[in-house]
Amino acid sequence: MARILIIDDSPTEVHVFKTILEKNSFEVLSADNAEDGIAMTKKEKPDLVLMDVVMPGMNGFQATRALTKDPETSSIPIIIVTTKDQETDRVWGLRQGAKDYISKPVSEDDLVSKIKTIIGG
Repeated sequence: MARILIIDDSPTEVHVFKTILEKNSFEVLSADNAEDGIAMTKKEKPDLVLMDVVMPGMNGFQATRALTKDPETSSIPIIIVTTKDQETDRVWGLRQGAKDYISKPVSEDDLVSKIKTIIGG
C-alpha cells in the first residue's frame, strides 16, 4: 500500500484528500505546515507528497524545492495541489521539482489517476 503525505494547512482540505486517498487504499500521513512536512518526509519516506502552496511560514514552492534538492528526499515525487491556478504558478511549481500540478478543487478521479501514474500503481 502506497503511503502519501499531505502537506496542507487547511484541516478541511486534509480531510477531503484523506477521505479520497483512504477510499482508494492509500495510507495517509499529514502535516499542517511546510517545515513539519519536510521533517516528516525525511522521517517517514512516503511514496508521494501532496503539497499545498499557500501556507504560513515557508510556502509550498519553497518546501518542494527543499525536498527535491535534498539527496535524502529527492527521489520522492511531489504533486502540488493548490488554488493558485495561473499558468505561471504551474510552470514555477514544476521548475521547483514537482512532478505534477493540480488546481483545487480536485476531482477524485483526476487525483487518483495522477498519483497512480507517478508511483506506478
